[in-house]
Amino acid sequence: MRLTRLWLEWRRPPAVRVLGKNFGVRKVASGVSSPGSASPRALNIFDRDLKRKQKNWAARQPDPMKFDYVREEVGSRIADRVYDIARDFPLALDVGCGRGYIAQYLNKETVGKFFQADIAENTLKNTLETEIPTVTVLADEEFLPFRENTFDLVVSSLSLHWVNDLPRALEQIHYVLKPDGVFIGAMFGGDTLYELRCSLQLAETEREGGFSPHVSPFTAVNDLGHLLGKAGFNTLTVDTDEIQVNYPGMFELMEDLQEKCRFYTTSCISAVNARKVLEAFTVVLRYG
Repeated sequence: MRLTRLWLEWRRPPAVRVLGKNFGVRKVASGVSSPGSASPRALNIFDRDLKRKQKNWAARQPDPMKFDYVREEVGSRIADRVYDIARDFPLALDVGCGRGYIAQYLNKETVGKFFQADIAENTLKNTLETEIPTVTVLADEEFLPFRENTFDLVVSSLSLHWVNDLPRALEQIHYVLKPDGVFIGAMFGGDTLYELRCSLQLAETEREGGFSPHVSPFTAVNDLGHLLGKAGFNTLTVDTDEIQVNYPGMFELMEDLQEKCRFYTTSCISAVNARKVLEAFTVVLRYG
């Protein structure tokens, strides 16, 4: 299966600086939206309360690191891009941090203090070790509880594809960044799980005479430049990269996706025909 990542790097235009408030270390703040709340302009594709429960469930599993290899890899590559910038960042924020996949690869010479924000409290209770002083913040990516012009650096790894209102999320990131601040992120792109989506469509069309979406929609790279410009960013760099993961069979793939809680799979197939569709899906996936 191909996992296509869209690398995002922005700089906020310089302006008059307004210093952010100095926050404490290792305390937990909360900025999570109430169940059912959403931006009034957003099309609610994802159930954010359900997503919080899924991430909390995944964090409680006996060996959560077993299925984190993609996030570990992407986290290390984001850290490499931070090191490529010839400056230090006294105050940084990780939006949708998970277990802290980026912070573990950064050092205190580059980042002075690191805020790690996530929607799921269980992931924040099990963050990975880092030498940087950190603050864990229970917060929804769509409702960031920070002052304007607070952070020198904002990073995000494989989280923004789950938000219902991506333009709003980008505007909030721009809002909390200091003038001339930097945002570096990675999210799954439009060709992610292409083989899975095509195989499901072919199998369901053969057995049902039509198909329904079973994998979450992803943002196309061509749309991001426009969204970033509207959010107020300039000096944009957007590129793509691919990670190919091979699975021995369908059930190993499904288990991996379930444990990752990365991709929403619907249950639109009737119980009577589900077995037939899955049998056809297995054949298509194996032999094309």
